[in-house]
Amino acid sequence: MTKTEEKLNFGADVSRLLDIVAHALYSNRDIFLRELISNASDACDKLRYEAIASPDLVKNDPEFKIRVFKNTDDRTLNIVDNGIGMTREELIDNLGTIAKSGTAAMMKKISDGGTQKEKMSLIGQFGVGFYASFMVANKVTVISRRAGDKQAWLWESDGKTGFTVREATKKEAKALMEGRGTAIILHLDDEASDFLIDEKIRQVVETYSDHIDFPIFMNQEQEENEKPVNSVTALWVRPKDDITEEQHTEFFRHIGFGVDEPLLTSHWRAEGKIEYTALLYVPTMRPMNLFDPGRKTSVRLYVKRVFITDECEGLVYPWLRFLRGVVDSEDLPLNISREMLQHNPLIDKIRNGLAKRILGDLNKLADSDPLSYGMFWGQFGAVLKEGLYDAFEHREALLKVVRFYSTHEERTLTSLSDYVSRMKEGQEIIYYISGENLETLKNSPQIEGFRARGIEVLFLTDTIDDFWLQTVLDYDGKPFQSVTKGNIDLDRFETEKDEEKKDHKDESEESSIGELRALIAETLKEEIGEVRISKRLTSSPVCLVAADNEVDLRMERVLRVHQKYESTSKRVLEINPDHTLIKRLAAMMDNKARNTELADAAWLLLDQARIIQGEPIPDPAGFTKRMSNFMERGLAA
Repeated sequence: MTKTEEKLNFGADVSRLLDIVAHALYSNRDIFLRELISNASDACDKLRYEAIASPDLVKNDPEFKIRVFKNTDDRTLNIVDNGIGMTREELIDNLGTIAKSGTAAMMKKISDGGTQKEKMSLIGQFGVGFYASFMVANKVTVISRRAGDKQAWLWESDGKTGFTVREATKKEAKALMEGRGTAIILHLDDEASDFLIDEKIRQVVETYSDHIDFPIFMNQEQEENEKPVNSVTALWVRPKDDITEEQHTEFFRHIGFGVDEPLLTSHWRAEGKIEYTALLYVPTMRPMNLFDPGRKTSVRLYVKRVFITDECEGLVYPWLRFLRGVVDSEDLPLNISREMLQHNPLIDKIRNGLAKRILGDLNKLADSDPLSYGMFWGQFGAVLKEGLYDAFEHREALLKVVRFYSTHEERTLTSLSDYVSRMKEGQEIIYYISGENLETLKNSPQIEGFRARGIEVLFLTDTIDDFWLQTVLDYDGKPFQSVTKGNIDLDRFETEKDEEKKDHKDESEESSIGELRALIAETLKEEIGEVRISKRLTSSPVCLVAADNEVDLRMERVLRVHQKYESTSKRVLEINPDHTLIKRLAAMMDNKARNTELADAAWLLLDQARIIQGEPIPDPAGFTKRMSNFMERGLAA
């Protein structure tokens, strides 16, 4: 060991990841080279940006390049770039640990199984492509010198026992181009001998890295009339018709660290008051950290083909954070700082332009390919609906693309325009019910009367639904109304059963039902605000609803969990006069001696309504006692 050499252990997550990568990615090992070239490209991008303010960093070597070459005698494959390079601390941080949130969850998901494609996607989402080196190498040596520094450093590992870091010798530092950047030297194992063949290396580079914006050469030293393997043209500046689907897929994977394919590609050039080129992709698969508050955008900002940042706050709306891609501005100054970007009015204009275009493309996709749009909505619909809450300027376009399940065809998504087209004659309200679980909503007693009358009800299952509905009051002039709130008038939409009830009206029965309602109201007066004869119910005996001027049932639960909301309002208990249980209880009203039983029944009805609503029973012991007594009396009878 030299005096500067230090033996370090991998972070616990890296040790586990190295083993997983070797097994999860082994059948598609070509990917390792794509990942390493992608990292080299990013290093060149970062230095090109820093050199705008500090041109001395590249004065001896202003042309960025990547070299991929083999050494048959040493059985090594070398990937060398003249990009930003790394210090000793950066080598340890970048290659010895995974400083990303959610790593433990990712590990568990990979370890628990899944398809190979899913595993590869999870690994890609966390940007750990460097570790794919150990798919083909039994030892990896990294030599790096940060631009502007004098000392080069050497990092080395077999991928099992940790790694060492030390100062690189002058001889070792000669592996770097013009003394800066990074050289990755893979000591290939026996099963990776095909990567010692030039044709194999060329084939992999052409397949996976043709889109890279820096020349990729296959010679160790500069040669006369040397030509790069790749096209060396930024993909987004090429004519759309010249870009193949395969090239889009590889570029999408390059910028997004994934292995899925784009569901939607949107490529255009904006001209006029501001000029920019955008190449944006909608992924097929949702990233694990989509709802992580600290998640950054995956859209990179360039200015005149110079990479500026991949963390430009405000470039993309938060509700479009699933997008991947590139925006290249012609108007922003090259020397703009990352801090000044978020306050630049051009960023606001670009953001609005991106949102308008993507929403338009999503609307076209929904019309032309409902199946693919359904896949998109299942992955990203909840995120897109966030825009309804806080993006007033795009609300109209968003309302065109939002989708819901409903009572019309329970397995098919519907748009708001389709809902309105199916509204019954005389219906002026869009009805919905919100909750956590779709299957539970389908069985909710509050929608029974609507089903019986053929009135469609939307199912809203995302937490954000309860918030955007507070700001979006109507669609096409039709107000939204929760079926679990207020005294909804369904008399205008009478069923045949309603007509029969009129013809066979039993005044004595109605009277006893009224007395039962009064008894229940008196018994439960501390718990509920009102007992009401229900128009909603057809097959259930009771349900709970919120009063007209109170918070909707689910919204109250959401506020209680997230904002410690304490409600002072009392629910309305609705009873179904046609249900056998209610009729039998009403018949008992003639026997005053059974008032105690009726009082117990009132409490049991309330607890039943709470259970159906998915709410806890505040007095489980009392509920159990009343239920036992009721069953005993029933068996005795």
